[in-house]
Amino acid sequence: MTGTVHAHTLRNGMLVLLREVHSAPLATSWIWYRVGARNEAPGFTGISHWVEHMLFKGTPQIPGRDLDRLIARNGGTFNGFTSHDYTAYFETLPADRIELGLRIESDRMINAVFEDHEVENERTVILAEREGYENDAEWWLNEAVMAAAFQIHPYRNEVIGWRDDLLTLTRERLFAHYQTFYRPNNAVLVLVGDFDGATMLRYVERYFDSLPAGPALPPLRWREPEQQGERRVIVRRPGPAQYVQIAYHAADCRHPDFAALLVLDAVLSGAKSLSFGGGAQTNRSARLYRALVETRLASYASSGFRPSYDPHLFEFHAMVQDGRSVDEVERALLNEIVVMQDHGPRADELARVLKQMRAQIAYSHESVTNQALMLGMWEMLDHYGRADSLLDEIAAVHADDVRRAAQTYLVERRRTVGYFVPTTPPGDP
Repeated sequence: MTGTVHAHTLRNGMLVLLREVHSAPLATSWIWYRVGARNEAPGFTGISHWVEHMLFKGTPQIPGRDLDRLIARNGGTFNGFTSHDYTAYFETLPADRIELGLRIESDRMINAVFEDHEVENERTVILAEREGYENDAEWWLNEAVMAAAFQIHPYRNEVIGWRDDLLTLTRERLFAHYQTFYRPNNAVLVLVGDFDGATMLRYVERYFDSLPAGPALPPLRWREPEQQGERRVIVRRPGPAQYVQIAYHAADCRHPDFAALLVLDAVLSGAKSLSFGGGAQTNRSARLYRALVETRLASYASSGFRPSYDPHLFEFHAMVQDGRSVDEVERALLNEIVVMQDHGPRADELARVLKQMRAQIAYSHESVTNQALMLGMWEMLDHYGRADSLLDEIAAVHADDVRRAAQTYLVERRRTVGYFVPTTPPGDP
């Protein structure tokens, strides 16, 4: 990633990160809020995602119906998303129009309109969104596995929320959530692109410095009890195939084992991008593909491990091939874990994987939008400097570190196993 990051904190507590990148006449503005599904109490799941939707309804100054037209007329793109650990919005525009992004975000940070009819319209939209997910057998399985793996921590809930909560959330509760978390002292503004940093900071101060800080944030006391033994769930519903999901409690992104777990994931199923898009797929040379797909046990098989604020899961997913069983696929997945625990990656294998990971990190830094994404994501989870230091962390991982990570985390006591078994045999009407 090119260019020095300049950090500045406004009087209201909002952190501003600026990086000049003059490779193209573009700039991107991202506003990040330290709120997501992780901040939701039982009975209010999905509230952060719903509030994210409401900010696209506009303000008295910029009605929601004008947002798309305003951005498009200025040659830009914009969007937003909610995760378990954060919420973000961005505008990418020609560099000489980036002030528009600042104007939009400073306005809706304080002045978003939560009209009753818009809340009800969005209730219908979000319920329909959830129903769309429910058409996917793997979504049902993942929801069950998460709820079993996490007994206390809100990571057990889907970001979209449970259906019963979505039916009962009120406008007043949504607005209170917005007023608590969508404030400068809980926000980080990231700007990357073709601009002069000093001039851009003056624009930022014009739009954000006078905004009032919000209330003290409610403390989070979620601490997942240590799992004491394997847990198992079976989901039986109509579906196209059988699926297996295996999840192990792992480490958060600030743990010394984080980089080794990332490399372990890449050895098992290929290097992955942490940003939008990413480079070429690399899984065909990885262990799970060779052991399960090439042998026709599974239609696909993958592992997954991503950065999180609190300890999350190291996961395995597989779609069972017709004529094979969930038991066979589970045994094959567990066998690959044992091989990794006993021997670790080969020297040539580790070298290839590290090269793939370097390529993925390079791809993630190609655009100003992705650079800002990486800076903001890491500031939400730890510190923005990790966006630049991650490559060094990965390069320092040795084969013994990967083997030790597999021995430490991929053990029965930390494991939750889920099966999806169709109630209608594949191929039947």
